[in-house]
Amino acid sequence: MTSAKINGIDVHYQVFGEGETIVFAHGAGGNLLSWWQQIPYFSQNYRCITIDQRGFGHSLDVPNGPGSGAFVEDLVGLLDHLEIDSAHLVAQSMGGRTMLGFAVAYPHRTKSLVMADTVGGMAVPEVEELQARLRDTNPANVSIGHRAISRGFVQRNPALANLYLQISDSNPPRSEPAGGQQPGPSAAQLGDLRVPTLFIVGEEDQIAPPAVLEAAAKTIPGARLTKVPEAGHSVYFEKPDIFNFEVSRFIQSVTEPAKVASTV
Repeated sequence: MTSAKINGIDVHYQVFGEGETIVFAHGAGGNLLSWWQQIPYFSQNYRCITIDQRGFGHSLDVPNGPGSGAFVEDLVGLLDHLEIDSAHLVAQSMGGRTMLGFAVAYPHRTKSLVMADTVGGMAVPEVEELQARLRDTNPANVSIGHRAISRGFVQRNPALANLYLQISDSNPPRSEPAGGQQPGPSAAQLGDLRVPTLFIVGEEDQIAPPAVLEAAAKTIPGARLTKVPEAGHSVYFEKPDIFNFEVSRFIQSVTEPAKVASTV
C-alpha cells in the first residue's frame, strides 16, 4: 500500500492498471478494500485508484480534525500528487459527498460521475425530506453495516456478508467535528452541473432507497438512473457483475459514444 502526505495526513491509496483514470470512493462501512470485486475488472482497461478516505482504513485523521469536511480537498491533493488532470469518479454511499462535491467544485477535472446508493449530501429540499422520512422509520440501534446489505444477500451469501462486516470493522474509531457534516451542493449548483452522471440504486436499499435516488437524479441535467433488483445499499458488493457492467457501459458512453451506440 502507498501513501502520500495530503493536507496534513498520510492518505493511503492503491493504483492498478493503465489507461484513463477511475477513482473509487468508499462508503462509511468500507475502505479501499471494499473494491476488491471491481479492481480486477476495471484495471484491465483503466488506471484504477482506490483510497482510504480520511478517518478510514490507514488514513488516520488528526485529533479534532475536519473529518469528511476535508474529503474533497484530500482528493484534489491526491490527484495533484499523482499528476492526474481529470478522472472518472465512482462513489459509494458516503463517498458521494467526496465525488459530488468534487464534481461541483472542479467540473473541468471530472470526466464522469457515478453515484452508487448515494445522494452525496445534496442540499435539495425534496431529497432531504425523503431522507428525513427514512430516518424516522429506521431503527437507530441497527448498525450501518447490517443495514447496508440486503437480508436476501445475507441468506444467500453468509460468507461474503461476513466479509463485508469485517471490512467495516477494520476501520479505526472516528468522530465527526462538533459542527457535524456540512451541507452539500444546492439545487442551483446541481442544475448548473454539466458532468455526465449515473445514479445506481439497489431496489431493496433501506438507507438511500430508489425514491430518494429518483429525486436526486432529477437535480442534475441529463443524469441517468439504474435500479438493480435483489440488492440493498451496496450494489457494488452484492451484485458486482451488474454493477461493473453498468458502470463500464456508462463510462464507455462518455469516452466512446459511437461505439456504445452501435451495440445498442
